[in-house]
Amino acid sequence: MEILYRNAQPNDAAALLDYLKVIGSESDNMTFGAEGFPATVEQEELYLKNMQNDPDSLMLMAISDGQIVGNASISRYGRLRFAHRWSLAICVRKSHWGMGIGSGLMTRMIAYAKENGAEVIELEVRSDNTRAKALYRKFGFETFGTYRKFFKIDNNHYDADYMTLYL
Repeated sequence: MEILYRNAQPNDAAALLDYLKVIGSESDNMTFGAEGFPATVEQEELYLKNMQNDPDSLMLMAISDGQIVGNASISRYGRLRFAHRWSLAICVRKSHWGMGIGSGLMTRMIAYAKENGAEVIELEVRSDNTRAKALYRKFGFETFGTYRKFFKIDNNHYDADYMTLYL
């Protein structure tokens, strides 16, 4: 299977939002469900357009056979005292778990952050998402805390772990 990794472009907005609905319906590990990410196509186009010329953020897509099978975004915190810190989010379509796509995205995200002066990369992950946590640990991320009751899904609470990678 060949995977193409490329920057998300404004004309990817509709496909990206459709992809997010799919991954939101595949697991409860995301901050949204089957309803997808709460943005219109126009809002997503503007967001992606703004990212194109912003060295403080990047969104990559992993594409296989013309369909989005993974994506990741990373961005620097805007305030001066936090500018050394970057926030990361990553997801892969369930049908493509275990195929190295998460590692491919992670490698590219970390390299981009390093090239642009990041000192710390941080993320949140549902505490019981052992697959994702194993990926993050593989790249050197460490857990530094747990947010109890981070998610509330169908009246059940779930914790999230905060993880950091010091570059």
